[in-house]
Amino acid sequence: MLHTRILRHKPHIPNLCYNPLVKKGTFIVPHPVSQITETLEKQGFEAYIVGGCVRDTLIGKKPTDWDITTNATPEQIQSAFANTYYTNEFGTVGVVLEEDDPTLKVVEVTPYRLEGKYSDARRPDSVAFSQNLEDDLKRRDFTINAIAYRGSTGAFVDLYGGEKDLKEGVIRAVGDPHERFSEDALRIVRAIRLSAELGFSIEEGTKKAMGENVGLLQKISRERIRDEFARIISSSKPMKALLLAHGLGVLVHISPELERGIGIAQNQAHSYDVFEHNLRTLQHAADKEWSFDIRLASLFHDISKPETRRWSEEKKDWTFYGHDVVGGRVVKKVLENLRFSKETIDKVTKLVRWHMFFSDPEKITLSAVRRIITNVGKENIWDLMNLRVCDRIGTGRPKEQPFRFRKYQAMVEQALRDPISVGMLALNGGDIMKLTGEAPSPRIGYILHALLEEVLEDPAKNTKDYLERRVGELRRMPETELAGLGEAGKERKEEAEEESVKEIQKKYFVE
Repeated sequence: MLHTRILRHKPHIPNLCYNPLVKKGTFIVPHPVSQITETLEKQGFEAYIVGGCVRDTLIGKKPTDWDITTNATPEQIQSAFANTYYTNEFGTVGVVLEEDDPTLKVVEVTPYRLEGKYSDARRPDSVAFSQNLEDDLKRRDFTINAIAYRGSTGAFVDLYGGEKDLKEGVIRAVGDPHERFSEDALRIVRAIRLSAELGFSIEEGTKKAMGENVGLLQKISRERIRDEFARIISSSKPMKALLLAHGLGVLVHISPELERGIGIAQNQAHSYDVFEHNLRTLQHAADKEWSFDIRLASLFHDISKPETRRWSEEKKDWTFYGHDVVGGRVVKKVLENLRFSKETIDKVTKLVRWHMFFSDPEKITLSAVRRIITNVGKENIWDLMNLRVCDRIGTGRPKEQPFRFRKYQAMVEQALRDPISVGMLALNGGDIMKLTGEAPSPRIGYILHALLEEVLEDPAKNTKDYLERRVGELRRMPETELAGLGEAGKERKEEAEEESVKEIQKKYFVE
């Protein structure tokens, strides 16, 4: 159980370090955040913006949230604002703002604090509130996250060279890296995530300590590891980050299943082993800035090739029959173990299970394409197609969309569209029988097709009022004349169908 106490020291303001990269007045802080720091300072407290929001603002990124640190106690913080709540046992107070910007709906304000020992490599055994900003900064993870900014003076407090590391693109632990990682082993994964998000390198001493303390990740909850892993996957350079994770022994604590593909040679269609192929497939999804679900499916799509690999004497090559089916089951367990949401698990499992849908479009039928759409869901079919694009590039082939694939895309679009039929009309056969008083007969079909021809010529005519008037006129026509109009309507429908298919084929350059 955590114990919190307050250290009452004489207030101390550290030496101020100005950032030479930021001209006075150009470090922009949102007005609602400035109001919070100003309110605290008017009541006699210190207040600094700190952490990732300072880092991101300095490098020109929009922060995802804003954090403030102060020498006020949680009770004093709460009394200063109308709408607040306690967020955790570390004294953090959430100040709730009425803002549309999601990054400003809650600003977390935390007292300066010192932390006791970390017996479990996850959280401190005790927390002591302090009056010294230095006490707070020295317990932070990396130098680039240990820069504080005071809006009232425009001053930066940078006790650990975070500004220099930002300029040089380096991730370096604050103080002794072994101490930082033993305090919270998740920082090991966070360093990799930051390198992926920012494109920074990791300082050698910090990297060495990461590898030496990697076993402590066994003590970290799957949810916390998942969150960092998800941000790695969502970054612009996930392949580089996961290779680093593998090299440091971190990847085995995220998903050991991925490392089974190392050294597993594939068939002649592939230039890389299974492990590198999965990473390259993911990287292409990131290069395309495709969704998180596509990225996750790309990384795991061939997860079960190792256990399904067999040598074929007939082909003189490796085969992987059923790796998609087995992979669907395996990836479900992997994602469940990482505590992903049911929605994510269901979708990614479907994409992995059906990623081998592709076959020769010269032989496949529209009904087969419709079955694939049914299996994966209309809402997922284009993600499945994009996964296939990533899979192809991941093999080492330079071309994303060869003719066969474009042909399949055209067939998918053709299968998804509503067919041209009398069902498009604002009236149906039952409506016509009520209007005419006639029983079911070929005449009803003639009338429907005659109406369809007019609507195809002028879609604005597809209104109930207009069609009801035309039914009144058509019913008075002789049988032969009405039959002629009906047949002309059928021919027009077939022509429109052909035109629609040609437009789709033209779109994908497969005419």
